[in-house]
Amino acid sequence: MLHLLSASLIASAFALLPSSALATCGNASWYGPNFHGNRTASGERFDSRAMTAAHRSLPFGSRIKVVNQSTGRSVTIRINDDGPHIPGRIIDLSQGAFAQIASLGQGVAKVCISRV
Repeated sequence: MLHLLSASLIASAFALLPSSALATCGNASWYGPNFHGNRTASGERFDSRAMTAAHRSLPFGSRIKVVNQSTGRSVTIRINDDGPHIPGRIIDLSQGAFAQIASLGQGVAKVCISRV
């Protein structure tokens, strides 16, 4: 219960921050085929081709710009799921979103995320 309360407080505080206040860098991964069609934590069906992502504390519906630090390629996504559930990763992109910024075979990319 405390974890849910603290996550809710973080999400509420984040919603009040200006876009420039969020600038986080770290590892992004992707998920897709095995989850396609399943329900996300937000309740919608996951579409592995959509420009969506999972984040641990950002509120569902948040629009985030993800920039690959190596290539400069970027994609704007919408948060619709909770995750990633692997330590050391800051965001889990849909397969379609990850393919916009990096090779799927790469699996993980160093990115910076910012609120749009």
